[in-house]
Amino acid sequence: MGIEAVFIVGSGLMGSGIAQVAAMSGYKVKMHDVSDERTTAGLEAIKSSMGKFLSKDKISREQYDQALANIVLTTRLEDASDADLVVEAVFENLEIKKEVFGTLDDICPSDTILATNTSAIPISSIASVTGRPHKVAGTHFFSPVQLMRLCEIIRGIQTSQETMETADRWARSLGKQTVIVRKDHAGFLSNRLYLPMVMEAIRALEAGVASPEDIDSAICLGYNLPMGPLELTDMTGVDILYNASLAIYKDTGDPKYYPPPLMRHMVTSGLLGRKAGKGFYDYTGGKKSS
Repeated sequence: MGIEAVFIVGSGLMGSGIAQVAAMSGYKVKMHDVSDERTTAGLEAIKSSMGKFLSKDKISREQYDQALANIVLTTRLEDASDADLVVEAVFENLEIKKEVFGTLDDICPSDTILATNTSAIPISSIASVTGRPHKVAGTHFFSPVQLMRLCEIIRGIQTSQETMETADRWARSLGKQTVIVRKDHAGFLSNRLYLPMVMEAIRALEAGVASPEDIDSAICLGYNLPMGPLELTDMTGVDILYNASLAIYKDTGDPKYYPPPLMRHMVTSGLLGRKAGKGFYDYTGGKKSS
């Protein structure tokens, strides 16, 4: 199956990033959200991101203009009726995703692949509301999508080999390197490995073991990583990683994934990281400070 028309559900950080790399790779993209204000904000984020590439001569003006011409905004899920591939990038909540996939299943042709950008929820749970579980797969991109090279391709219990191969080819056509997750379990591969370190870093902060700066420095300098777990959590979104870790805990019952109280209190208080201006660090001055 060939992919030409791509429909993105969600125009936030992840959705707009996926839409951008798809449009820059020559795909016809429809980017959806629930309001014109949200889709417009997503398009402005794409323009800003591509503008940075343009200013650094990483893309030409022609490439910039063509990518924008490849993107259409919509608030109608019904506009997915001609899509070859749909990528869902909405809030990390199983019931919301089920609602979206149930609606898409009624709208899209039977051969349309329905993919989810979930970072932790089992694919089979999302696919269960459709009549095409063999056509549902995970395409887990990483933030910022425009820069991060990895995309996890995740097989649900009933995902066909053809669907996996098509999703893998598509992700690689965007310039991504892929890893194939052969068994459907919460957290997949990357988050299954990484989130215990994030939870332990937050527990260390909660216990007063060290400051956020020193916790992050210990990981960056000791293990040669470009960013520490607390700063990366701020960049990704405290709420995003909270929900991802909780999803893995609910699936496995393993206590190492249970979010610490500090993380829960930050989410309920709106301290969600960069997007909120404050998280483990303060960003209200325009750059990170303690």
